[in-house]
Amino acid sequence: MAFLEVRNIRKEFPGVVALNGVDFSVELGQIHALAGENGAGKSTLVKILTGVDAPNLGEIKISDQNALDNKDLFDYVSYVPQELSLFPKMTVAENLFMPFNKSGVARGLVRRSVLSDEAQKYIKRFKINAEPQQLVQNITISDQQLLQIARASTNKNFKVLILDEPTSSLTLTEIQRLFEIIAELKKTNHAVIFISHKLDEIFEIGDEVTVLRNGEKVGHALMKDIREPDLIRMMSGEELKTDKVFFPAAAAGQPLLEVRNLSGPKFANISFALCAGEILGFAGLVGAGRSEVMQSMFGYLKPRSGEIFLEGAPWKLGDTSFSVNHGMLYLSETRKEHGILPLLSLRDNIGISVFEHTVRAYVISNTKERQKVNEIVEAYDIKTSSINKKIMYLSGGNQQKAIIGRAMACNPKVLVFDEPTKGIDVKTKIDIYLIMKALAERGMGIILISSEMNELMKCANRIIAMHQGQIKGEFITKETDKRTLVSAILGIGENGNAS
Repeated sequence: MAFLEVRNIRKEFPGVVALNGVDFSVELGQIHALAGENGAGKSTLVKILTGVDAPNLGEIKISDQNALDNKDLFDYVSYVPQELSLFPKMTVAENLFMPFNKSGVARGLVRRSVLSDEAQKYIKRFKINAEPQQLVQNITISDQQLLQIARASTNKNFKVLILDEPTSSLTLTEIQRLFEIIAELKKTNHAVIFISHKLDEIFEIGDEVTVLRNGEKVGHALMKDIREPDLIRMMSGEELKTDKVFFPAAAAGQPLLEVRNLSGPKFANISFALCAGEILGFAGLVGAGRSEVMQSMFGYLKPRSGEIFLEGAPWKLGDTSFSVNHGMLYLSETRKEHGILPLLSLRDNIGISVFEHTVRAYVISNTKERQKVNEIVEAYDIKTSSINKKIMYLSGGNQQKAIIGRAMACNPKVLVFDEPTKGIDVKTKIDIYLIMKALAERGMGIILISSEMNELMKCANRIIAMHQGQIKGEFITKETDKRTLVSAILGIGENGNAS
């Protein structure tokens, strides 16, 4: 019998039908995957399942009772959002048990000693590398992700846990620990609604799956009865070949970028070369130092020592303006914090990179700006109802395309993609892969940082594996396999097959 169930749900926003006649249910002791592309209606459904939004039509039942008449029933549902929503200047223990009334650790006066003692149980269970009294801003992103998941389980009433892209900032070890915890919840008669664009995760832990597309339920199946191509077809509405490769087929050109003995925060003695016309992948666990290397190259972080040469010319370190003006751009993995200007329109977000085409005598030509922005929107197939729409309301994939289009307006020679498909659906992932391939084939040097082995194997000509701030191997993709790469990023092997 379903513990949480919605029937014939319809939700409308001005000019948009977000959900149309959707049925969904989950039983206790079950892991139910919710799949769909960005914009399919998953987020809207979650808001309804958690009581944040009310449907225009339909009914919601929790524990066989009408939740629209009794909002207290939503206390049975805990939700972990994709984006971190912690209080950085409060302690781990304080974050873990807020709100205090739902966690049951305090009635009236909150005692820090009680919080700390109770927090230790969850810190140990979730293997969070932190102390109860540490400020959240001083622990790693992956530990913050685990803390956020742990916080949802402190709700003394919860029976259903909704996890939205929970593994995006976790290492392989942490992901396996999370899956063990999910399995424990299943055994203790809880339900888990698991939302992820990583299909291998859905198949690994899901019992069944419901698929949304364009606000409608288009499929439901037991995981044992469905194959990945069938699931992709339901999600996208078309046949997608996800097993093809996307790295440039032609031989790479001359060395474009050379990095020699670069050392800095979380990395040491990094040396490698990037050729024109190739995609160079960087593999490693979260915290291996990959992003720090690229941020130091770009000038966001200051390295301690080392040299960089672009087209044979010495590179100025510690200056992001110099990097942008001389041909290097870094696209951050934290898209919403360091990629977009969320409160501004798509037009404004792209327009800031095309001033040289749109400004005359310190005045922006609206006509020229609109023309240039529309050219980029068309070239990168950015889906939007209007270029004047706030970019925060676009899907993650369309935000990423806008960021790439804006970067290309600066005519870079080297473009660094840091986790470019994080939180992006399968179809849009392929669009991003094709964009990277096309840019490389035009002679650009592309660096791809990714925590997804499949992504690196499909897109990179060569792969450099990092472990604890050092390079542990360099591999020609066509001549290696996933097991070899995983061994290198775990620090087990140090031999590469690149010449």
